[in-house]
Amino acid sequence: MGTYIVRRFALMLLTLFGISVLIFVMLRMVPGNIADILFDAAGMIDVSEKAKLEHELGLDKPIIVQYAEWISGLARGDLGYSYVSEKPALDEIAPRIPITAKLAGLALAFSVIFGVPLGVLSAVKQNSMLDYVLRVVSLSGLSMPAFWLGLLILMVFVSAFGSIPIYTDPPQGFWSALGLYSVPAAAVGFRSSALVMRLTRSSMLEVLRQDYIRTARAKGAADWMVNYRHALRNALLPVVTVIGIEAAFLMGGLIVTETVFNIPGVARFLVEAIRWRDYPIVQNLVMFIAAVAVAVNFLIDLLYAVLDPRIRYAS
Repeated sequence: MGTYIVRRFALMLLTLFGISVLIFVMLRMVPGNIADILFDAAGMIDVSEKAKLEHELGLDKPIIVQYAEWISGLARGDLGYSYVSEKPALDEIAPRIPITAKLAGLALAFSVIFGVPLGVLSAVKQNSMLDYVLRVVSLSGLSMPAFWLGLLILMVFVSAFGSIPIYTDPPQGFWSALGLYSVPAAAVGFRSSALVMRLTRSSMLEVLRQDYIRTARAKGAADWMVNYRHALRNALLPVVTVIGIEAAFLMGGLIVTETVFNIPGVARFLVEAIRWRDYPIVQNLVMFIAAVAVAVNFLIDLLYAVLDPRIRYAS
């Protein structure tokens, strides 16, 4: 187990290195940098002033030198300065991480709390009216675009309560934050819960057909014990995998939701930074999202052995 963890950790570092090279090169392959954007917006054509700005930002250095400076700074905890605000990149990024983390965590909790039990119920009541209703609901959740659902929720709130749950100031206290984030989290979590529900149902149906389930029923075990203690635990492995993927996705994939609900999170800030070619912000945000995704996948792999004792990692 220890050897596996060391080997997997080395693979994580290699993956992050590959991502860092990819994002660094791809950013500079996009036509135009921040100097081009600023000068075009201002209608200025002074080549010497543009070259001076590029020199101040280090954009005229060879790409290998720029990459080496960024990686060395990243290793020291120095993320550089934002080209747009001229503030330390860490000061720009750090306040937005908890906002997205709260929204993503609440959406993930919503998807698990509703997706797993309803998926089990749909499998246990296969081909019943309840099963048909839950399957329609899950397909609806997978089919609805996030932006449309978010706008629909806003319209319902305006019609019913005369107000819109829009982020204006940081919420004060737990209940205030819960009230503010619950609506956008439900909009995001509805799609995730539909996915979890569908996968839980299919995985449960496969497990319920196994011989050991029939044996447990023949021995007189209670239905709830067969369904939740024997079947669900063995059906959870693919579900846990999807939940881990969703957790990684939610940290950087909430662009539409954060825009619709005016939430100053990581995803929305990343899009703005890409538009302005703010390289330090984009590079560090992408690396943060990649690190979260890699770490979540690593934890999911370790969780497999906890859920299924038959799984053993080669040493």
